[in-house]
Amino acid sequence: MDYRQIQYFVVLYEEGSVTRAANRLNIVQPALSMQVARLEEELGRQLFVRSNRGMVATAHAAQMYARFLPILAEFERARAELLETGGELAGHARIGLPASIAQDVLPAALAEFLERFPRVTVSVTEAYSEALVQGVNSGQLDTAIVNKPRRLALKAEPVLEEEFVLATGPRHARLPDKIALREVARLKLVLPTRQHGLRVALEGFADAAGLQLECALEIDSLPAIAQVVEQGELATLLPRTALRSRLAEGRLRAHRVVRPTLARQLVAVSHPRHPVPPPAASLLEVLVRHLRERGGGGKRA
Repeated sequence: MDYRQIQYFVVLYEEGSVTRAANRLNIVQPALSMQVARLEEELGRQLFVRSNRGMVATAHAAQMYARFLPILAEFERARAELLETGGELAGHARIGLPASIAQDVLPAALAEFLERFPRVTVSVTEAYSEALVQGVNSGQLDTAIVNKPRRLALKAEPVLEEEFVLATGPRHARLPDKIALREVARLKLVLPTRQHGLRVALEGFADAAGLQLECALEIDSLPAIAQVVEQGELATLLPRTALRSRLAEGRLRAHRVVRPTLARQLVAVSHPRHPVPPPAASLLEVLVRHLRERGGGGKRA
């Protein structure tokens, strides 16, 4: 058992496909299959079962993945630190973002980062905040920006505090620029599902005010929510970041919610026992700067 075999195994476990894993590793598929087969022979255990859905990991593979992932991640951190010479980073950065951030600041931030650090490869995971926290905790992600949860065992650094706005489209009845939450609760809304971190935050605000939001439609895709609001008569409550382009183009109107104001707190999370490796730390720095520069009424948390 050597490092290369472990690396190939971890990537295949995460991708669940020989084709995707080989592409990620930049190797040919037979080389990957041969190394995994040798590993299975050495261990005397089957790690994957081939099916119509790809390579399905066995229970033995799940145990092995849980044990070796932290070791592999630590190796990559040490490698990145040793390769960092003269300010030139090299290595791999694994970062997680919620959709409301990824769709707005990620393209520009990545363009800047990859131009500055061409020897760094990047993996970006877009998911719910809860899943991103789990990814950091398990070692699958180096760091992530998430909506601050009520309970958190990870290390957290404040990033930004951003207000939710009530957004309406051209077909919606005119509303004042400022509107009380009690009035918002009377409107028919399209919101993310209850599994979404933004919905959890909104329900918390409503519960604290003794109100119940009237959700007529649930969609987790934030661009789809914005499109539904733009083309119909429903309204939505989302962070300004998630609506920026449509607001700037006048396709949606933003109304500030008052009494009380609604704001989410974004934090950057990392594992308390594992420092963020330099490539991921540098990418996080660029992302946070872009996010704060485009905060649109938000403030540093």
